[in-house]
Amino acid sequence: MIRKEVTIGDCKLLLGDMREIVPTLGGVDAVLTDPPYGIGIASNPVRQRHERKDWDAQAPAATAFELIRAASAQQIIWGGNYFDLPPSQCFLVWDKVQPEDFSLAMCEQAWASFQSPAKLYRRRVVGYEKFHPTQKPVELMEWCIGFLAPGVILDPFMGSGTTGVACAKRGRRFIGIEISEEYFEIAVERIRKAYAQPDFFVPRSPEPKQEALFGEASA
Repeated sequence: MIRKEVTIGDCKLLLGDMREIVPTLGGVDAVLTDPPYGIGIASNPVRQRHERKDWDAQAPAATAFELIRAASAQQIIWGGNYFDLPPSQCFLVWDKVQPEDFSLAMCEQAWASFQSPAKLYRRRVVGYEKFHPTQKPVELMEWCIGFLAPGVILDPFMGSGTTGVACAKRGRRFIGIEISEEYFEIAVERIRKAYAQPDFFVPRSPEPKQEALFGEASA
């Protein structure tokens, strides 16, 4: 089930299929994730250095989202407009600040489970290193974390670990699940580097769910 497990600071990274792992977690406080949309985005000619991957060919099954919603109190799901999710009052929008003749999407949106007016984040799509063809900026995921209540954040489609990096920078506990060993190892390295930065630490408060989720006593 879990092919590999790595713990870095307050981040627990699991290599395996989220459909098998999520039901074993016993619940988390929130999910912040960017699942594959199933629209072949990674093989777009503009993204020249990324070859077509199996994960890019099809969207997660509806049961995956049922598992996510059953396992968490809050959810932010990027690409939510592609998935069969219930109506929501709140969408978070990433404005990529691109000219009108830009060949790819000028913005992306995330479905949110909570009630709030729609929110807009502006940041250019260029100017940050990408390890994954659909990778979001770390700052965008940090912005998303600001909408979530305190507690453990799960990303069941971890990819190259951007949500985990954002959690490390914000002092949040994190569980990441990734099915691809290639991207899992990239996530491990990125999160290790995030913890190695001397200026990222922020105050942490005790989280009572640590023992239940991580299987070890709280410090």
